[in-house]
Amino acid sequence: MSDRSVLDGKKIIAVDDEPDVLVVLKELLSMCDVTTASTFAEARELLQSKNFDVAILDIMGVHGYGLLDIAKGRRIPAVMLTAHALSPDNLVRSIKEGAVSYIPKDEITRIADFLTDVLKAQATGRDPWEGWQERLPSSYFEKRWGAAWQDTDKEFWDRFRASIRARQSPSKRTDSEG
Repeated sequence: MSDRSVLDGKKIIAVDDEPDVLVVLKELLSMCDVTTASTFAEARELLQSKNFDVAILDIMGVHGYGLLDIAKGRRIPAVMLTAHALSPDNLVRSIKEGAVSYIPKDEITRIADFLTDVLKAQATGRDPWEGWQERLPSSYFEKRWGAAWQDTDKEFWDRFRASIRARQSPSKRTDSEG
């Protein structure tokens, strides 16, 4: 299991228009200093005026991609958390627009593990999507979207996997190639 101590005291902003999701995130991330927002305007103000180690952004209901742009501009790693925008197109868009992870809300109980992966990757210069890919392999999405879900943008997915391999540690690269 991952070492969650990297989360101790981290400043997290969690943005979702569903109050119960924000309550759950605060509980699951009790080792962090979690600030919540339930609207785009509230989140925009917080992102522009305070420093955060990570942003957790819902896609629907709070204009998550607009918030992602603000977070990226402030160099705040952003994790997209979604239920209603769970689709191959939104996954690709999240990656292309600079998110560091894309987490289905039905995986919210593992949020601390995903954030740990993101912060450790950031600290070591590795690709944050590497840990995500290990926690949510293609088979996870195949069950939801069908076996051919990556075929509509095969070139993108080939580049995506190559970029992760390029940033892996040499020992991991050898393990995955062999």
